Amino acid sequence: MADIVNRVAQSKLLTIDLEDYYPEGERVILDIKDWLYEGIILREKDFRDFVANHPWEQYQDAYVAMHCSTDAIVPGWAFMLITTKLQPYAKQVVLGDLELLETVLFRSVIDTLDISLFKDKPVIIKGCSNKPVPENAYIWATQKLQGVAKSVMYGEACSSVPLYKKK
Repeated sequence: MADIVNRVAQSKLLTIDLEDYYPEGERVILDIKDWLYEGIILREKDFRDFVANHPWEQYQDAYVAMHCSTDAIVPGWAFMLITTKLQPYAKQVVLGDLELLETVLFRSVIDTLDISLFKDKPVIIKGCSNKPVPENAYIWATQKLQGVAKSVMYGEACSSVPLYKKK
């Protein structure tokens, strides 16, 4: 009886798992609605008082998504002012929700990713993850790998979907 051979393990196929590049750290949503008069009106003096007296150190090494959950019209300078207070503490600050925050974080990850290991190799971008990897990260990884890889696939080695093959 012949031995069972794991052809996947013996192949030159490389797998990139974007979950491995997940930026560790606390994610925080900073909702400014409570800093507004009746949750909808920004009174500059009161707002500046909230900003001046807020305990900013609680955001140390956190990733912060700022937003206002009410239909208030908030001038751009308000979020800029908050950013000046967050800057010494937070790792990253965005205006938006957690999905946007994750997207911004992964854009940075993909932009700085060293892909020289994948040059002229068949590559699978692993599809399943337990951490919130945004869909855009897969698109950006595909674009970046397409420039160097022999081929790009999506999924798992046993059931991959071909996406690109160098001619």
